[in-house]
Amino acid sequence: MSDDKKPGLIGRWFGGGREAPDTRESTVEPEAPVAADRPSWFHRLTSGMSRSSQAIGGGIVSIFTKRKLDAETLEELEDVLIQADLGVAVASVITDRLSSERYGKDVTDQEVKTILADEVEKVLAPVAVPFALKPNETPQVVLVVGVNGSGKTTTIGKLASKFTAEGKKVMLAAGDTFRAAAIDQLKVWAARTNVPIIARDVGSDSAGLAFDALTKAKAEGVDVLMIDTAGRLQNKAELMAELEKVIRVIRKIDPTAPHDVLLVLDATTGQNAVSQVEAFGRTAGVTGLVMTKLDGTARGGILVAIAEKFGLPVHFIGVGEGIDDLEPFAARDFARAIAGLGD
Repeated sequence: MSDDKKPGLIGRWFGGGREAPDTRESTVEPEAPVAADRPSWFHRLTSGMSRSSQAIGGGIVSIFTKRKLDAETLEELEDVLIQADLGVAVASVITDRLSSERYGKDVTDQEVKTILADEVEKVLAPVAVPFALKPNETPQVVLVVGVNGSGKTTTIGKLASKFTAEGKKVMLAAGDTFRAAAIDQLKVWAARTNVPIIARDVGSDSAGLAFDALTKAKAEGVDVLMIDTAGRLQNKAELMAELEKVIRVIRKIDPTAPHDVLLVLDATTGQNAVSQVEAFGRTAGVTGLVMTKLDGTARGGILVAIAEKFGLPVHFIGVGEGIDDLEPFAARDFARAIAGLGD
């Protein structure tokens, strides 16, 4: 895929309400051995996103079975796309294209899916940006933010594994000092990936921990320092102020840090993810997105709506709990997976 073959970036392994409790993030299970016949990433992506593609594809099939394209079918299709969280703007583009090319003619569900995939890819291609390791920033400070249950801590662990596989010296900082489970989980990931971790007792000052971690990372020549942060609802002003404090303290050591602010989004939250992007963007200056749990929802289209609205780089997507189930975001793969088309 052309999306992940840019020079100077990491290699080909880059290929509205209260959040529901996330039981998957509370513990870390040992990794199972990777089977020699492990399915390809695209196969895992399409399989993981089957609920989203079925929600859209089922609606398309029901509309376009032995029917000509008219105003009524276009309206029904637009409703299907909006209900799948693709967003009004993207849904309108798709129906407008169908109307201009096929109005009054017989249209098959396969033709509609092909146009859907094409238009979704156009929206996603500009934001499918591989995550760049910056050799001139030592350490490269990566601040990971998001609400509770989004998969922040697990994402950090998986990225630590990928970065160390690239030969980078990585350090973790357990900045979610409000939850003992988050600290313990990150310690497990640090042990599994054989990287050092800076952690304190529950209730410790998270900004002070970040300061200590960056000081130590600079002294030890660390390449990448990833800092976990407390999961917080985007509408809690006092918690967002704490996040701002973490950033201010980091900048006392390195005025250019954090070099990356990754917002981890849980696909199952649907439209609520939009308000998360807005709030964390204002507070922390989000530089890129990671979307997790696409395998657990029929609302994967929300990533398309977010891409169209904000234009933020999407670095990774996750469709499972395995260490290899977090992969670089590729626009064409995602577009064809959500449309229910093959590679």
